[in-house]
Amino acid sequence: MDDAARPALTGSAGSGYGRGARILSIGIALTGVVTFAYFSVASYVLNDVEYKQIALLWSVLFVTVSVIYRPIEQLLSRTIADRRARGFDADHPLRTPLLIQGGFALAFLVIALVLRGPIQDDLFDGSKALYWILVVAVLAYAASYFARGWLAGHQWFGFYGGLVFLEACSRLAFAVAVAVGIAHGQTAVALGMAAAPFFSLIVVPWAFSRRPPRGEAGDEPLGEAGGEKRADAEALGLARGGRFALAVLAVMVAEQTLLNAGVLLVDWTSADKAVAGFVFNVLLIARAPLQLFQAIQGSLLPHLAGLEAREGQAEFARAIRVTVTAIAGFAGAVALGLLLVGPFAMNILFDDPFTYGRWGLALVAVGMGFHLTAGTLNQAALARDRAGTAAACWLFTAAAFVAFMVSPLVDDELLRAQIGYFGAAVLLAALLAVVYRATSASSGPRTSGPS
Repeated sequence: MDDAARPALTGSAGSGYGRGARILSIGIALTGVVTFAYFSVASYVLNDVEYKQIALLWSVLFVTVSVIYRPIEQLLSRTIADRRARGFDADHPLRTPLLIQGGFALAFLVIALVLRGPIQDDLFDGSKALYWILVVAVLAYAASYFARGWLAGHQWFGFYGGLVFLEACSRLAFAVAVAVGIAHGQTAVALGMAAAPFFSLIVVPWAFSRRPPRGEAGDEPLGEAGGEKRADAEALGLARGGRFALAVLAVMVAEQTLLNAGVLLVDWTSADKAVAGFVFNVLLIARAPLQLFQAIQGSLLPHLAGLEAREGQAEFARAIRVTVTAIAGFAGAVALGLLLVGPFAMNILFDDPFTYGRWGLALVAVGMGFHLTAGTLNQAALARDRAGTAAACWLFTAAAFVAFMVSPLVDDELLRAQIGYFGAAVLLAALLAVVYRATSASSGPRTSGPS
């Protein structure tokens, strides 16, 4: 691509990223609200112990699916976007992602069956229903996350937003059914988690019909350079894809540790089992915006991968700068709102007698801002093929967070989780900022395809 053509192309890509992020943000913002509503309704229709088990089921479910399936979503998104930036709009290689995804799902099933006793008896207090809901839901999310990566890579963000919104609405419907008396009990509320991924796939056939036919313009680059381009872009072997997926898997393990280890550790160590539910409620302040941030991540990674393939370093830096600035403003507004009305809002949303401290809530909100910033810098590292380095930053931070959570430095368990989350988010953002600066200084023309 000559220099004259490059500005127009990158400008178009930049506007496409902004438009895609806005479209996807609407869908995921609604999804975050609906997800919050699901837990709010559940807290009213279930007692404290039943609600705690629903919170634990959610935590275990989304730790598991994020860890084992998000790597394939990211791999697909990056690979397809890179190929499309190089001129290939159809017949993207899916064999390697399918094999890895299937392997992860099978590994989960084997482990879940082997550990059925501890999972069912120790985690879910002997509930067979909650155990099987977990198993079915995790297996169903394999298809959902594969579809998300495929949609993000094609930058079909309206379909992506529709998929996650349908998922959240179908889950909420089960809790509402209990609230209005159509269904009854904890199992009915929990079934929404297993049914949601199935309902979300309704959008896939519609999106699939939009694939460009084989042989359309852009599918066959011309000349010798085009042949080299095709060989390069198709080079997604099992080993290369596996290395990328394993690095992202490590990132997901660390991120879910930050979001859920506090809940699990408090549940296992506290004499008052209800405290785990309070910690979970507080961390929803971070979890709900992080779900919204999937809109940014879903559009940012394919955009950055395309820019990196075209050597668009100025646009690359601009995308990161704009995203981080928006995150800072959002986190500041949330923190201010929680300082003003946080305890009142939490007591309205959740039917429990606990009084939440406003400063602790605001601290979690600021930590959420650093967490979102770290997520942005992580996408930059993935786009520049620095997944292993990014994974090391996440794993170090997660280990530091767990060490703090099991230490006696703060007696109050809820406050310990709030301080620990804030400190871990700051540390993570700082480490990934160092990686971003280093890769920005050394980044040059791309000579190899996605790995």
